[in-house]
Amino acid sequence: MAGWGLLGRLGGRLWAAAPGRPLWAAAAGASGDRRQLGFVVRHVNNTTWWHEHLSEENVQFLKKITAEEYKAQTASKLCPLKDEPWPLNEWKSDSIRVGVVAVKLGMMPIWTKSGKKHAVTLLKVQDCHVLRYISKEESGGKTSKLLVGGKNASPFFKSESAMKIFKEAGVPRKQKVATFNVTDDAIIKPGTPLYAAHFRPGQFVDVTAKTIGKGFQGVMKRWGFKGQPASHGQTKTHRRPGAVSTNKAAKVYRGKKMPGKMGNIYRTSFGLKVRDSKLPTYKDCNKNPPFPTFFADGDEKLPEDLYDKEIFQFTDPSVTYA
Repeated sequence: MAGWGLLGRLGGRLWAAAPGRPLWAAAAGASGDRRQLGFVVRHVNNTTWWHEHLSEENVQFLKKITAEEYKAQTASKLCPLKDEPWPLNEWKSDSIRVGVVAVKLGMMPIWTKSGKKHAVTLLKVQDCHVLRYISKEESGGKTSKLLVGGKNASPFFKSESAMKIFKEAGVPRKQKVATFNVTDDAIIKPGTPLYAAHFRPGQFVDVTAKTIGKGFQGVMKRWGFKGQPASHGQTKTHRRPGAVSTNKAAKVYRGKKMPGKMGNIYRTSFGLKVRDSKLPTYKDCNKNPPFPTFFADGDEKLPEDLYDKEIFQFTDPSVTYA
């Protein structure tokens, strides 16, 4: 509290030196009497929301103009091959492509032609664009990097410095931005859109996402502890962890499994079938992928739906007779 005391003494000096001060303050200064001086600190917020001083009609007009501008920017990036693209290279076994940013829609079951059921996660690649290319020298690492953003978001609640990277790429503001390591032969020009056709059915990918937050949980739910016995001398210790150290150590080791916050952290699931990194080349499905990505205005034409050859289609007959 030394700072408050210094502030009080400074304020007292300024107030006593001000012209027109009360007579009792001058008498107190002359006689050496010290009186308490109180301050009221009030926070003044000088910033305002973007729509605080606008009418409802103006707010709706700005939102409409922004939506139309977003559509125009997205449409202008649909044909990147016609706008001086960067050199395209051929795929190699040690090439590392860029990944995509997708939105989770939910889960559903699918069946293979052998009748086996699988639980799959539905992901939607929505408004995904390459934002920036970072060379090895800039990143200070061993590989180059590409910044990728997905799902358009409102630009009204972001500062000009935060919007700079999106304006340089010529794309709308993105809700999620991720960084991917790529090789020099797989770099893509900023502003290029990325589609779900970047991956093909049968490939294996690594998926990184944030887990569901569970809050503060005990050791049985958080770490899968068995717990204490239900009876035989146990008193209110059924779900407790038990001993956390030994009498020789006299301390709790770092990393000990104990109660705490569970979930709401990023986790990566490896080898899910459909990697933003090098694909296993011993599988035929991972050879010759769209490199460096799939271009909608390229020579390759794809059907509306792509399925793995092992997936059963309900439009096909389930029973056939010889």
